[in-house]
Amino acid sequence: MRTPQAAATLEDPPIPVRAKLVAAWTSVMFLYAYVDIIAFFKPGVVEDILVGKVFEFDVTQTLLTTFLVLMAIPIAMVLLSMTLPARANRITNLVVASVQIPYAAFNVVGDSSWAYFYGLGVALEVIILVLILRWAWTWPSTAPSATTATSSDRETARAQQQA
Repeated sequence: MRTPQAAATLEDPPIPVRAKLVAAWTSVMFLYAYVDIIAFFKPGVVEDILVGKVFEFDVTQTLLTTFLVLMAIPIAMVLLSMTLPARANRITNLVVASVQIPYAAFNVVGDSSWAYFYGLGVALEVIILVLILRWAWTWPSTAPSATTATSSDRETARAQQQA
């Protein structure tokens, strides 16, 4: 007969802010893309595209370039959130997420008969963008410790290294 063992507690290490931001921007990127892809199933969308219309706009190189630039923002933020130094990373995420919220909300404007679909897409995007703002705003900082060398200590160490 086996004796019951206590259930092991799973380790749950803290997730670094950078990893949270990368995951969030990746999610925003997928939401943008999939809302647009799923919208192809709306009656008339594909037919309009085939005759050169997207919403009320003519399909032009300028329009498609604009779409590409708008999609490139969350794509670039995936990379930047992982590679920028902490201070620049925090500022960039705060600025870009703040600008993306009104842009996301703009996507709800349009065909009111599809308000649930676009409303859900925008709500999910905004929730993630708010998380990005929160994580960037509350980015942990470290206070200078007593063991940190002062500038005069660093100059002394540099002079000793050069000697």
